[in-house]
Amino acid sequence: MKKLVEEIARALVDAPEQVAVHEIESQQSIVIELSVAKPDLGKIIGRKGQNVQAIRTILNAASGKTKKRIILELLE
Repeated sequence: MKKLVEEIARALVDAPEQVAVHEIESQQSIVIELSVAKPDLGKIIGRKGQNVQAIRTILNAASGKTKKRIILELLE
C-alpha cells in the first residue's frame, strides 16, 4: 500500500523527490502518512478534495485483500 500511495503522489506533484510516505501498522488498521512539499499539498488534495478522496477510494478497494482498515493522513 505504501508503494501505491507513493507512486500516485509522485505522479501528481511538481517535486517528486520531496514525497515521503510512512506506514504504521496496528492489529486492525494501517495508517499511511503522506508528506509532500508545501506548494504541492494543494495538488494532492485537489479541487474540493477530489484527488485525496480518489486515493482513499483506491486504498479502500485494495484493503479488502489485507482485511485491515487503511487510513490516509496528509502531513504538512
